[in-house]
Amino acid sequence: MARFYVTTPIYYVNDAPHIGHAYTTVIADAMARWHRLLGDETFFLTGTDEHGLKVQRAAEARGMTPKEWADVTAERFRDAWAQLAISNDDFIRTSEPRHHRAVQEFLQRVYDNGHIELGTYEGLYCVACEAYYTPDELIDGELCPIHERPVERVKEDNWFFKLSRFQEPLLDWYAEHPGFVRPETKRNEALGFIRGGLEDFSISRSSITWGVPIPWDPSQVTYVWFDALVNYLTAIGFGEDDERFASWWPASHHIIGKDILRFHCVYWPAMLLAAGLEPPQDVTVHGFLLVGGEKMSKTRLNQIAPADLVEEFGVDGFRYHFLRDVPVGPDGDFSYERMVDRYNGDLANNFGNLLSRVATVVGKKCGGTGPAPRADSPLAPVAAEAYEAAARAWDEFAPSQALEATWRLVRETNALLEATEPWKMDPGPEVEAVLGDALEALRIVSVLASPAIPAASEEAWRRIGLPGSPSDQRLPAAAAWGGYPGGLPVTKGAPLFPRLTPSA
Repeated sequence: MARFYVTTPIYYVNDAPHIGHAYTTVIADAMARWHRLLGDETFFLTGTDEHGLKVQRAAEARGMTPKEWADVTAERFRDAWAQLAISNDDFIRTSEPRHHRAVQEFLQRVYDNGHIELGTYEGLYCVACEAYYTPDELIDGELCPIHERPVERVKEDNWFFKLSRFQEPLLDWYAEHPGFVRPETKRNEALGFIRGGLEDFSISRSSITWGVPIPWDPSQVTYVWFDALVNYLTAIGFGEDDERFASWWPASHHIIGKDILRFHCVYWPAMLLAAGLEPPQDVTVHGFLLVGGEKMSKTRLNQIAPADLVEEFGVDGFRYHFLRDVPVGPDGDFSYERMVDRYNGDLANNFGNLLSRVATVVGKKCGGTGPAPRADSPLAPVAAEAYEAAARAWDEFAPSQALEATWRLVRETNALLEATEPWKMDPGPEVEAVLGDALEALRIVSVLASPAIPAASEEAWRRIGLPGSPSDQRLPAAAAWGGYPGGLPVTKGAPLFPRLTPSA
């Protein structure tokens, strides 16, 4: 049995969950659901990043301890993911004892290998990013390029990771693993950063107490990014369960936004090599999810909470839009109007309407009992092509293309009904043939669409009389034409996706 380990970034607890976080998480969830359909042993990790100066200051401002503040804010992410039907197998928090133990074990290995040394650092630090910048990276020489806020000058005696030693090993790794970073544009960006020269960076802080103590120097705590990246190892038993860890690592698939590319595609593989571990199998980098052409931020007041859209579009409407309309790689620009159009077009008018009218005609012409499909149906090759194209797309971490392939089968089934007009036929073999084909197409679509719209797929499955759930099926067998047995009760029910009228 194949294994599939997929991760999101862990989200900083000082943030509120917004549609950018949700986009990354829904991609990872859909990938996990797809691989479960393939029968792969799947592990899906998400969680929260809870250490660092930013959290310590936020807690102090509220008269709370950092752990108390993290406890409150981490629940916002748990609640948001539960609302979006996120099927994570673990939710890791970096304040957990298991993570502290893993970070200290990792640090000790890197230190023992001679890649951490004491030094003095003076540099420009963005508290919001928990990252240092060089003057030429700043906007107007003083503003963080991500948050557009003034940076602080910090001087400390710190422990340094000797990143500069890993320029050539990283270039060699990239050459030997051409698929390590996708898409190609992001791979080239990471390579450009490496070729530009790597500088050692501070991995400890003496000015704060909220973090993982350095094992050989408890007067300092671990730099939040060095700490956070280790979460991908913690969750699969690093330092505590060697057998479990070896079974999952390095077969890991990270899904991240482009703003943290250098941490995941440069620092992280170097850290792993320094610890004597292999880098992950691959990193998929998506662009920013923009609103009105601008990156979401509190200062611009353009952050959109997932709950606000779920209230209008439903969970599956939310998931489908972001998976279908925001291809992985380039920046995407959120548009309420486009979301309405996609919902009404693909979900209400195509999938939902197909299910409704098939159920209606089965009720009128077949006494409510679904007939079996034809072996030589004109939809059979369409279904085969849809599955092959969808499978290729999911394998390439391209959910937008996978859903486009799946919906070709929906559209072709609707076209068959329009061409034959079974509602005008007399009951008998001819109408049963068309409706059996349509029911079989609905069965296959319910399976192929379930990673994106799990609740609607399950409801469609139930309405055409099938036992169990689409998530119980296994591909490729479940996509093979002829699986609908016939003789099952078909029910219409309420609209699967009620049409929406755009709000004013």
